[in-house]
Amino acid sequence: MESDSELLARTASGDEHGLRLLYERHAAAVLRLLRRLTSDPGVAEEILQETWIAVWTSAYRFRGDSSVRAWLLGVARRQAHNRLRRQRPSTVEFDAAPEPVDETADVEGEVLAAAGRDEIVAAIGRLPRTHRDVVVLALVEELPYADIAEVVGVPVGTVKSRMAKARRVLAAELPGEWVS
Repeated sequence: MESDSELLARTASGDEHGLRLLYERHAAAVLRLLRRLTSDPGVAEEILQETWIAVWTSAYRFRGDSSVRAWLLGVARRQAHNRLRRQRPSTVEFDAAPEPVDETADVEGEVLAAAGRDEIVAAIGRLPRTHRDVVVLALVEELPYADIAEVVGVPVGTVKSRMAKARRVLAAELPGEWVS
């Protein structure tokens, strides 16, 4: 089984099969990140496609400073920010507006809530976006701090300080049984 680095190198040389294997390994994680960055699942899917096109055209730029997974998540994050930055908010008449999205439809949130941890989900949801992104990448995606720094585009020290602040906030908000 080839490593992610080998597959990315194959992709950089124009090997579509290498890209396909990378997609199979990492598309789910990329889509999870994109769904957190946008509230519209359709837009997240579109950005996912744009991300893999960007990976195809820029694979040669991978320097190996982080894991391939972190690099892929960084590409996805940049694609999402570029797309969302140039997107104008749509407006509709109040009577024609659709019902609000059901926030409880989040699969991860449902699983945690079913396990009796809805307090954790709510507390993480109240964190500032910069801190919430770090917590999710660390705890859900299980990325090391160096890779998180690559994904969010900040120094490792900033990731550590955001994580420490998030821990303090969560410790203050959550009952003692959830805090370790």
